[in-house]
Amino acid sequence: MTGASSGRFITFEGIDGSGKSTQARLLAQALRDAGQDVVLTREPGGSPGAEEIRRLVLEGDPDRWSAETEILLFTAARRDHMERLILPALTAGKVVICDRFADSTRMYQGLSRGDLRALVDTLHDLMIGREPDLTLLIDMDPALGLERARQRQGAEERFEDFGPELQSRMRAGFLALAREHAARFRVIDGNRAIDAVAADVLACAAPAPA
Repeated sequence: MTGASSGRFITFEGIDGSGKSTQARLLAQALRDAGQDVVLTREPGGSPGAEEIRRLVLEGDPDRWSAETEILLFTAARRDHMERLILPALTAGKVVICDRFADSTRMYQGLSRGDLRALVDTLHDLMIGREPDLTLLIDMDPALGLERARQRQGAEERFEDFGPELQSRMRAGFLALAREHAARFRVIDGNRAIDAVAADVLACAAPAPA
């Protein structure tokens, strides 16, 4: 999915409980305070249709869907999100900050539930065709991340239910992905106080001086 845009697309990635959602909110506020027009969104979700799909994929038994079905559902949600929110905002010159994007699908569906990374990439190229300008990977100890994730309240627990082995595999996978796409990834140590992490995030994401 291509098209001219004058905005900036920033995504946050990391294992469950890494603090990426908190850091996405803090970055959005910091950039707004600096006078930038910011749209904060999330995946799966971010548009009405994508939010409906979010409920389908994040609630219920961990084995509710096959990996292939999940990939199709996430791609459908992302397409709607791109069409209805992300691309219009970028075209309008806004900064779009998204809590998870295609890299999460590459890891959770493409790696954790079978060797389906090539399928994820093929569908992404065909139906989305857009990578972030900057991806901030909040790196977190897997055991600590899982503990944090399980302390959250709510129904969206499917991927936390996969357990500590998945967390460790996902961390390794995200770090490998960061090396593969080093031009757009920045890895930030999330095992620290929130303010310290936020300072590094802002340093990476702040626009260069004119």
